[in-house]
Amino acid sequence: MTTKPNAEHLEPAVYVYEAPLRLWHWINALSVTVLALTGWFIASPLPTMPGEAIDNYLMGYIRFAHFAAAYIFAVGFLFRIYWAFVGNHHARQIFLPSIFNKEWWCGVLHELKWYLFLTKEPRKYLGHNPMATLAMHLMLVWGTVFLIITGFALYGEGTGMGSWQYTLFSSWVIPLFGQSQDVHTWHHLGMWYIVIFAIIHIYVAIREDIMSRQSMISTMISGWRMFKDVRDTEDKR
Repeated sequence: MTTKPNAEHLEPAVYVYEAPLRLWHWINALSVTVLALTGWFIASPLPTMPGEAIDNYLMGYIRFAHFAAAYIFAVGFLFRIYWAFVGNHHARQIFLPSIFNKEWWCGVLHELKWYLFLTKEPRKYLGHNPMATLAMHLMLVWGTVFLIITGFALYGEGTGMGSWQYTLFSSWVIPLFGQSQDVHTWHHLGMWYIVIFAIIHIYVAIREDIMSRQSMISTMISGWRMFKDVRDTEDKR
């Protein structure tokens, strides 16, 4: 965690997020969108299509899109773990929150008050603030792990015994949950867990971009964190 409460101690722009991490972020956002939409229709299929069944393959295309996006989602997460080791220290934040640091928890409390409009000034952070780090660790990281494990367990039923999906996932995940339908239910709930995170994440990013006077959305495009207070101070000089 890198924190600078006072704007005068910061540079007007700091390079934070490297290109591979930004690329993963947007590909992951796209794959989550496809997974959520197709997953909804898989859980709640469309009414019977008109005409002969042989002429309609809509649900087949939906399932194919879901499986393709799932592989992109899973491979992307493996890459994200890899980049946490080889990237800069900002790339490791969501995997290693400073839970044993008292100052870090004070930062979590301060950000919670800021989000609830109980304090007037936000603190400035080069990377993720402590509250964002905690939310991403609990919801994004572990939510992703849960969806990948349960998703491949369900997929392994289709590929059959002897497939690596069945051996690595289905063979133990389905008995652990009780039965296949239970895994379906929990996988579906996991989707809503990620969707709720995405809604909060988008809201907070837009809110912070406007109210905290430090760039959020553009940072995940360019990689540069811009501090508007510092720029305004320099312009006055």
